[in-house]
Amino acid sequence: MEKEIEVLNLDSSSIEKTEEKSIETLNISNDNISILDNYGENLTEKKYLTDPAIGREKEIDQTILALISPEKGALLVGKPGIGKTAIVEGLGYRIQKEMVPKALKNWQIIKINITSLLGTTMAGGNTESRIELLIQELKSKDQTILFIDEVHLLVNKATSNNNIDFANMLKPGLDRGTIKMIGATTTEEYETYILRDRAFLRRFQKIEVLESDPETVVKILMGTYPKFETQLNVKLAYTDFQKETIFKFLVDMTSEYKRVYEIASRYPDICLTILANAFSYAVFENAKEVRIKHIYKAVTNAKNIYPDALKKEVAKFKDLFAEMLADEKVDLTEF
Repeated sequence: MEKEIEVLNLDSSSIEKTEEKSIETLNISNDNISILDNYGENLTEKKYLTDPAIGREKEIDQTILALISPEKGALLVGKPGIGKTAIVEGLGYRIQKEMVPKALKNWQIIKINITSLLGTTMAGGNTESRIELLIQELKSKDQTILFIDEVHLLVNKATSNNNIDFANMLKPGLDRGTIKMIGATTTEEYETYILRDRAFLRRFQKIEVLESDPETVVKILMGTYPKFETQLNVKLAYTDFQKETIFKFLVDMTSEYKRVYEIASRYPDICLTILANAFSYAVFENAKEVRIKHIYKAVTNAKNIYPDALKKEVAKFKDLFAEMLADEKVDLTEF
C-alpha cells in the first residue's frame, strides 16, 4: 500500500527567521518509514579518492576513543571551515580500510542533514516527528554511528520547534552501546546553546578542532587536487615541486591577517576554494589542464582577502611565477 508522505524542506540559513513551510510530496511504498535511508548518507560506503582527513590523525584518534567509551559520543567543536566534517569522513575512510580498533570494525557512519530532522512527516493522516521516527529506527539498529552537523540546532528551542530532549531519547541506545553519535558545531554555537544543555553535554566528549597549520594545509592541497582532477576530468599541470610551490603561495596569501575578518573561511577551506576555482576556470575554457593562467585568475578573483592585501599578493604572484607566465605567454592584461 502506498502512502503519501509530506516532507518539510527547511533552509538552514532561514530557520530562525521564518515559519513558512515548503512542502514536497514523496511516495513511500513501504509501511516502515526509514529516516536513515531517505535522509542519510553512509560515510563508510562513500567512495574516497584520497584520504579526506590529511593531518587529522590526532582528532580522529580522539573521536575513536570517545566512541568506544561507554555511554559517550563525540562532539567536534571548532571554527567554520576548518574541516570538522572531513574528520568524520576520515573515520569512515579508516573503517573502510580496516584501520580502526576491532571495537569499531564493520560499524556504519550515517550522516543526517540537520534540516531533514527539524519538522514533521505526515503518514496515514498522523503527524510524526522525524526525530522521534529516527529514534525508533535507531532502536533496531546495531553498530551504527549517527553523524549530525550543526548539532546545536537540536538543543536550540528557537529553531527546533519542539521540546524533545534528543539526548535523553538516545540514552537507551547509548547505554546499550549499540548506538553512537558524533556531533559537530562551531565554537560560537557551542558556547551559546550546547553549554546550557547539561543533559545533552553529558553524553558527549568534546573534541577541540583547531585550524591546520600552513605546512599541513600544503599537504592537504597536495592530497586533494587528485580528487578535483577526477571529478572534473582536468589535470593540474606541472611537476610536484612546482605544484607544491603554487600551494605554498596559496597558503601564504590566505594567512589569518589577510582574510576578511569573521567572514572568510579558514585553513584549509579558504585555500581549497581558490584551487577549486582554478579548476573551474580551466573547465570553463574547455582546457584539458589547469595552467598558471587559471591559477592567476583564481588568485586575482579571491573574495575572502582584503583588497589591499590581495593587491600585494597578486604582485608577488607575478614576481614568483614570472618565468612560468612568460613561458606560457600569459597576457596578464586579459585578467
